[in-house]
Amino acid sequence: MPRASVLTRAVLVTSLVLAALTTALLALLGGPATGVGFLTGYAAAWGLFAVAVLALRRAPVRAVVPLVLAGAVAVAATGLVAPPRTSTDSYRYAWDGRVQSAGISPYDHSPADDALTGLRDPWLFPGRAVCARGGDLSELADGRCTRINRPTVHTIYPPVAEGWFLLVHAASPSDVRHKALQTGGAALSLAVTGLLLLALRRRGDPRRAAWWAWCPAVSVEGVNNAHVDVLAVFLSVAALVVVVRRRAAGGALLGLAIAAKLLPVLLVPGALSGVRRPRTASTILGATAATVAAVYLPYVLLSHGSVLGYLGGYAEEEGYDDAGAGGRYSLLRLVLPDAWALPAALLGLAAVSALVIVRGDAERPWKGALVTTGTAFLLLTPGYSWYALLLVALVALDGRWEWSGVALAGAVAYLAGPVAGPGAVTAAYGTAALAVCVGGWWRRRPGACGTGRKPGTEAGPAPRRRAPTRPAAEPIEEGPSRTGPA
Repeated sequence: MPRASVLTRAVLVTSLVLAALTTALLALLGGPATGVGFLTGYAAAWGLFAVAVLALRRAPVRAVVPLVLAGAVAVAATGLVAPPRTSTDSYRYAWDGRVQSAGISPYDHSPADDALTGLRDPWLFPGRAVCARGGDLSELADGRCTRINRPTVHTIYPPVAEGWFLLVHAASPSDVRHKALQTGGAALSLAVTGLLLLALRRRGDPRRAAWWAWCPAVSVEGVNNAHVDVLAVFLSVAALVVVVRRRAAGGALLGLAIAAKLLPVLLVPGALSGVRRPRTASTILGATAATVAAVYLPYVLLSHGSVLGYLGGYAEEEGYDDAGAGGRYSLLRLVLPDAWALPAALLGLAAVSALVIVRGDAERPWKGALVTTGTAFLLLTPGYSWYALLLVALVALDGRWEWSGVALAGAVAYLAGPVAGPGAVTAAYGTAALAVCVGGWWRRRPGACGTGRKPGTEAGPAPRRRAPTRPAAEPIEEGPSRTGPA
């Protein structure tokens, strides 16, 4: 068969699988939001996603970017077809934006506080008739209810996230409700796709951008549930790409990412990968710390209470301080007493971080960032699926697809954990850990090919040519070594 026909068929097959993926996501988000049925549909969407990515490998180079972008738009659009299905976090986002627009610090009052009664509306605080129907509603002391979860505690979100909530509120019509945040999530997810394509066209394979652009987690968590994690992902990817050449700017972007979600603090060892000079490390860390302090300062000055909000209570509620209280540290608890789980997790993460800093690739900091972030997920075994959006983007940037199983494990923990118990969390993360080990072993085989390229052919900076050797009779004047930035 002529090569042109084979390439045309590859484009057609990829398009058909993308259409099937889009249809599956529409059915998933249009159906019941809980139960085994949703998890089954979500798993099927992940299966179609994997097939689509594999089909893209055979598509001609000129068709890759159009296919990735078209699929990104289609996948993101599916998240807009229904209200948030599996999370109520976006209602808190909308409330925090409204509170800030009234000139009030979101850290000073809980949604249930009577001081904010004048800001309540029937959407976020429905009447008793709606409350009687039940569902994902939280009761208030006066017999009414609210769509906001944990209405009696202060907000937990950092200042960059709060700035995003205020921006979306200010830019949206008054009656748009959840659509504003969902549209913002879709715009951010597409921005991440564009950023990945730009980065990978210079330093990798643009096909890898599909691992983010077409991932069902982007549709469900990034757009439909409108989690602010997408903002943190965009800033994180930008930080890792920029820090290779511009240390201070990359550190500042990393500070913004941390001040959007806190989770990107796991990227710090990756940003320091291969850094040998203390001055270079201090530039990155100083810019990161200064940026975090700068964005927190206005809220510190405007708030009467702590700007950390419910952070400490959240960690306790989720069982991070007491391993025996829930599904956290589930893999460590298979071999260690519960009391040892937290120290072991901290020690393991510190060891991996040190290894990444010492032996990491300064030209590709996302490689170390993927290892530290993925290891943290396997050690902590979080129960919320949207946390893994950061991991999905790192997989797309780096290309080690086996880490994607950790993201899927988070979805199993969130959707099946409450029904099946901690055993489901352990099984999901255990399977993901096995996949990471098998994938790592496979890549180390002689002649292994992990990204569709032969070893050593990944796009990157062209190697410098050595200067011609001078004749032995000529004295060579030694000078300072120039090997590029650390």
